[in-house]
Amino acid sequence: MIKQQQTMILSVYAGIYDLVVPKDNLLRKINELIDFSFVYDELLDKYCLDNGRNAINPTRMFKYLLLKSIFDLSDIDIVERSKYDMSFKYFLDMAPEEEVIDSSSLTKFRKLKLKDVNLLDMLINKTVAIALEKGIIKSSSIIVDATHTKSRYNQKSPREILQERSKKLRKSVYEIDETMKDIFPTKNTVDKLEDEIQYCQKLIDVIEKNEKIASYPKVKEKLNLLNETLEDDIEHLKISSDSDAKIGHKTADSSFFGYKTHIAMTEERIITAATITTGEKNDGKELETLVKKTKEAGFKIDTIIGDSAYSEKGNIELANENDIKLVAKLNPSVTQGFRKGEDEFQFNKDAGLYVCKSGHMAVRKARQGKKNVSKNQTDTYYFDIEKCKTCSFKEGCYKEGAKIKTYSVTIKSDIHKEQMNFQESEYFKEKSKERYKIEAKNSELKHRHGYDVASSSGLFGMQMQGATVIFTVNLKRIIKLMEQK
Repeated sequence: MIKQQQTMILSVYAGIYDLVVPKDNLLRKINELIDFSFVYDELLDKYCLDNGRNAINPTRMFKYLLLKSIFDLSDIDIVERSKYDMSFKYFLDMAPEEEVIDSSSLTKFRKLKLKDVNLLDMLINKTVAIALEKGIIKSSSIIVDATHTKSRYNQKSPREILQERSKKLRKSVYEIDETMKDIFPTKNTVDKLEDEIQYCQKLIDVIEKNEKIASYPKVKEKLNLLNETLEDDIEHLKISSDSDAKIGHKTADSSFFGYKTHIAMTEERIITAATITTGEKNDGKELETLVKKTKEAGFKIDTIIGDSAYSEKGNIELANENDIKLVAKLNPSVTQGFRKGEDEFQFNKDAGLYVCKSGHMAVRKARQGKKNVSKNQTDTYYFDIEKCKTCSFKEGCYKEGAKIKTYSVTIKSDIHKEQMNFQESEYFKEKSKERYKIEAKNSELKHRHGYDVASSSGLFGMQMQGATVIFTVNLKRIIKLMEQK
C-alpha cells in the first residue's frame, strides 16, 4: 500500500534545516527548482493502493537514486550518509529524526518498480520542459555525439571479478591489521562460481564482525562494493560477466567493452534526447531517433551539428525532409550510396574502417579508380581471413576456401554536391565551432558522475544509470543558467 508523501515535514525539529542547509546548497536548489510529484504519478500503478504494508514513497526512492548519481556512491554508502547529512534528509523530504531505508530496498526498487518505465525519456523531457519554461534555451540547434561507457566487468569471468574485489578488500584490511590473516577463511581454489561466492560471503562476515576494522573508510568502501556486487548482481554473475555489453571501437588500434550513449544537446548544453545501446552500434544510425525524441520533448530544431559519422546519405535526406541544416562534414567512406550489405557492415568514423556484423574491424583499406573520370572510385576494405573462417556469421558472407575477404564502397560524391557546397558556407563553418561543447559534456558525465564505467551489469542497468546521470547534469546546468540571467 502506498500513500502520497507529505510535502510539509511534520516535525518539531524541521527548523534545523533552515540553520544547517544553506540557501546555496545544490540539493536545496534542486528541491526548489522541480516538483518531484511527477515521479509519484508515473509509478503509481506499480503499487497496491489499498492492501499490504505501507510502502516507501516512490518519490523518495527515486531521490535516493538521484543522490547516488550526484555523489557517485554505492547504495550502502548513500543510505549511510543519509543518516547524518542534513542536506540529504532535507532533499529526501524526511524529518531530521526519521529513520532511513534499508539499502536493499534500492535494489528492489530498481528491479521491480522501474523495470517497465521509460525513465530515460521521462526525465530528459521533464528537464527540457523546465528549461523552456524558464526561458533559458535561446538556440534552435542540437549538437549530437556518442560517448562510450566501459562494462563494469570488463570482459572478466564472474569468478575473476569476485577474486579481484575480495583481494582488494583483504589488502585494505592488512594495511591496518596483518593478524587478520589468521582468522580469514581459506581462499577458494576450486574453479566454480558458487564456491567463490561462498568464500566472499564468509570473508565479508569475518570483517563485519570486527567493527573497528570495518569502520575504516578504505575498508568500508571496498567492503560495500563487494557486498553490493553479491547482492545487486548475483543473477548476472551466475549467467555471465555482462551478457549485454559488446565490443566497440574508439580508433583503429583501441577498443572498449561496454555501451554507448548517443546524445543530442542544445547550444546551451541542455541534453534534449539520448539513446543507450551496446558498444558496437553505429553513431549515425541513432540520429533519426534523437531528432524524434528531441521534437517530442518540445524543442524545435533548425540545425544539427555533428561529426562525419552523421553525414551518411540517410541522415542528409532526413535533414532535408525536415527542413533542417545538417552541419556534419562529409566523409566519402561514410556515404551509403548503393553499396550492398549495408546492414551487415557499419562504418566506424574514429578508426576510418568498416566493422562487420560479428564486430570484427577491417585491417586495412585501399582506394581503386582515378579521380575526375566517368567511373566512380571505390574504397575496398580487407578483413582478417582467419577470423572469417571461424565466424558464426560466415554463411553468405565468407566463401569457403577464399584467400581474402573484402568489402567495397563506391564513392558517390555527385549525390552530395549540395552538401559539399554547404560545407563551404560561413554558416556551416561558424556552427561547426559549437561542436566542442558536447565533448565537454561527455567529459563531465564521465569524470564528475562516474559515467566512464557502468555501475551495474546489463543494458537495463546502463539505462537506469544514464537516466539519473543525464537528469542530474541537466538540472545542474539549468540552475547555473538561471543564476547567470
